[in-house]
Amino acid sequence: MKLHQLLALIPTVKNKVNKAKTEVSHLIQKTDLFKGLNRSYQPREEEGFVYPSESKIVQLKAIDLIQKFKQANRELIDLCATQDYTNCNAKANVIIDGITILENVPVSHLLFLEKQIEEIKTLIQSLPTLDLDKEWEYSQNRGYYTSTPKETVKTKKITEFVVAYEATKEHPAQIKEVSKDIIEGLWTAIEFSGALPADTIRGYLERANKLYAAIVVAREEANSIEVQNQQVADRLFDYVFPANMN
Repeated sequence: MKLHQLLALIPTVKNKVNKAKTEVSHLIQKTDLFKGLNRSYQPREEEGFVYPSESKIVQLKAIDLIQKFKQANRELIDLCATQDYTNCNAKANVIIDGITILENVPVSHLLFLEKQIEEIKTLIQSLPTLDLDKEWEYSQNRGYYTSTPKETVKTKKITEFVVAYEATKEHPAQIKEVSKDIIEGLWTAIEFSGALPADTIRGYLERANKLYAAIVVAREEANSIEVQNQQVADRLFDYVFPANMN
């Protein structure tokens, strides 16, 4: 039997064992079923009335429930022992593009790593991305990105008085107030961002996916090891329930 076959079998056995243990637990609570009785009547006088005997048989025996419990648990204990002993030898390398990333990783740790990589992928997918409508350059001194400088004109509104109509002999000059915008200066803006380029984030995610796939392959390889059946349950039960203590 392969380790992966054993792993598939254990949940079924666990369900069966749990049902049996529940049954034993319910039966133990029915204390009256463990009790028996045999009562007969003998009159003092030879001619006295003889009352009918009473009897009640023992319907449950504690020793039988122990046997039922042992029988239910024996297979599960031995299967789990086989799994755990095999896990000590179930190892594989994590290889990506022909390069060994991790060597001789136990199958239990490979399972742990799968969950860790899932969390890493979730982190990567939630990272902030640099705005695509701006040009960015990484600043080694600052440790984050800076945008290319962007200049914008700063204007201000001024009011001037201009002659709308020149003066004549009959009428004075007509002056009109006019508002206009003039360039006051230039704004130069440089933005800063601690986000990451979209290509970088995609690269992280691609590498995380490749690592996850490699770990899955390694786990499947480790789980293909042949198991060596272990039988420990009887030794445990024989110690707790020795035959000479009945």
